[in-house]
Amino acid sequence: MNIVTTTIKSRHSVRKYRPDAVDEIVIRDILECARHAPTAMNLQPWLFGVIRDREILKKIASHTDHGKFIADAALCFAVFGERTAKYYLEDCCAATETLILALQAYGVGSCWVAGEKKEYADTVRKLLEVPDEYALVSLVPAGYPADLTIQKKKDLELIVFHDRYSER
Repeated sequence: MNIVTTTIKSRHSVRKYRPDAVDEIVIRDILECARHAPTAMNLQPWLFGVIRDREILKKIASHTDHGKFIADAALCFAVFGERTAKYYLEDCCAATETLILALQAYGVGSCWVAGEKKEYADTVRKLLEVPDEYALVSLVPAGYPADLTIQKKKDLELIVFHDRYSER
């Protein structure tokens, strides 16, 4: 294993955070990593929000169906995509995953909360005063883990086939 694969394999969703703030230098580097994510035709159709205001975090959390813990995170990243870009969803998902892995590399826990296709997506966009030309793709609450529950992943043999799929 190497540092990258170790980081990837150690990443788990975190939903309980310590109250400690995440350093601005760390946040900046994480955003630098996210903007280097792969993107179709190098369009980079994303817009990243960094939300630290406790009241805004509580409002975002109250609108979500599975993100109530956003209220207790040190911060939350909001990833938006330009609606007119053909592959904004794929591009912004790549940026979201890159952001999450960069957080993990710094020991900052996170959890991907869906935005795309959720009823609250437009409400969150308006709350953050983001122009209508952008669609909310994901919310990524982040902070130092207070508790970590590690879920078991499926065995590789159960999810991989070579050359052609066949029933097992």
